[in-house]
Order: sequence, then structure tokens, then C-alpha cells
Amino acid sequence: MYTLNSVVIAVLLFGLIVLAHEIGIRLGNFRLAHSDSDVKSQTSAIQGGVLGLLALILGFTFSMSIQRYDERSGAEVSEANAIGTAELRTALLPPPYDAQAQAAINDYIALRLRSTEVDLTHREERRALNVETSALQQRIWDIGVAAADANPNPVKTGYFLQSVNEMLDAYGSRLDALQRHVPPAIFYLLFVFFIATGALIGYSSGLGHRRSRVPALVLNLLICLLVFIIIDLDRPRRGVIQVRQDSMEALR
Repeated sequence: MYTLNSVVIAVLLFGLIVLAHEIGIRLGNFRLAHSDSDVKSQTSAIQGGVLGLLALILGFTFSMSIQRYDERSGAEVSEANAIGTAELRTALLPPPYDAQAQAAINDYIALRLRSTEVDLTHREERRALNVETSALQQRIWDIGVAAADANPNPVKTGYFLQSVNEMLDAYGSRLDALQRHVPPAIFYLLFVFFIATGALIGYSSGLGHRRSRVPALVLNLLICLLVFIIIDLDRPRRGVIQVRQDSMEALR
């Protein structure tokens, strides 16, 4: 499902819910002659319980997607801070290693910003970027090691190597945050609930002699909009809602 556009998913879900609603109306019309006030009240009570359960699952899923969005935002700030610390500590290195480390970190900042523009579904491009990132990280580390060999000062070069290590850890944490999504099984469960709820609302409407499709269509539309937001929040670097790169841009 992650490879599909979130707009397409929301539109397909809306169509399925409307179809289930129409089928429910026809089933309700078929059972209208055999129903009474007790059947209608029981159906309404079941419908209210299902809607309450649906609201609970929706709230739970929305909370999960918001939490993952916040984690990605925090990881962006943490990585920018770690890179900025390493960049400041290049001044502790002896020449010419200070200039070499400064240039390498500037290249690293540009590379990290460039990687934010690549869709996570472009696997080959992402793989090439990861290889390039690892090579540049190794280059920065090697500069620090060479500076430590040339000037074995545990305070100055040690502080720089420590900051580089924290920069690499921040990169790993951010990469891990990008891979965390709401489990697809939860989305499938949501979709089943939405379609079943649409059918149940249609069935309840079909048991009445008068009915209006507009309120049900509005409810279905609002549900699909909420699903779109949840899915979009769960899709870093490919949806409408994106983590801002303000910290990295300011660092550049």
C-alpha cells in the first residue's frame, strides 16, 4: 500500500464506502416489510456502538501517525545540532586538518539536504545516496584520526572525534525514524471498519420510509479526509505533509 498515492487510496476508499452504503440501503429496503420499531432501535444501537469503536481506532491510528511525525521532526533537529557541533569543533584540529574537516562537513550538510528531496520509494536512488553518505562519513572520521595521529592531543582531537561519533549516531537515529510507519494491518482493519460502517448506516437508513443520502455522504467524505491525513503523516518525503528542514537549512 505504501507504493500507492495517498490521494488514490482515499478516493478508492470513498468509492467503496459509498458502494457499501448503497448496498446497505437496498438490503434495508428488502427487510423493511419484516421490520418494526424494535428492529430499528436495535440496529441504531449497534450502529452507535460500531461508530464508537471506529472513533476509537481512528484516534489510536491518528495518534500513532502524529507520534512518528514528531519523531522525524525531532530527529531532524537532533542531527542538525550534532552536525553543527562537529563543525564548530573543527577549529580544535591543527592545520591543514581543520580546513579539510570544515570542507567535508559542508559537503555532508549539502548531501543530507539533497537526500531529503528523494522519495523513499526510489530505492535505487536512495541506495546510492546511502553509499555516498557512508563514504563521506568515513572521510570525516579519517580526517579526525589523521589529525589525532599528527597532534595527539586527547582534549582537542578527542572532542572532535566525539562530536563526529554523535553526528553518525544522529544520522542512524534519523534513518531509523524514517523507516517507522503505522503497521499496514491497522490500515486494513480501518478500511474494513469504514466499509462495514457505511453498509450498516445504509442498512439503518433503508429500514426507514424516508431517507437522505447527503448526511451519509458528508460523513464518508470527512472520514476519507481524515484517513488521507493519517496516511500522509505516515509517509515521510512523499506526501503533502512534510517535515520542515529549517534546522538543516539554517546550518547550511
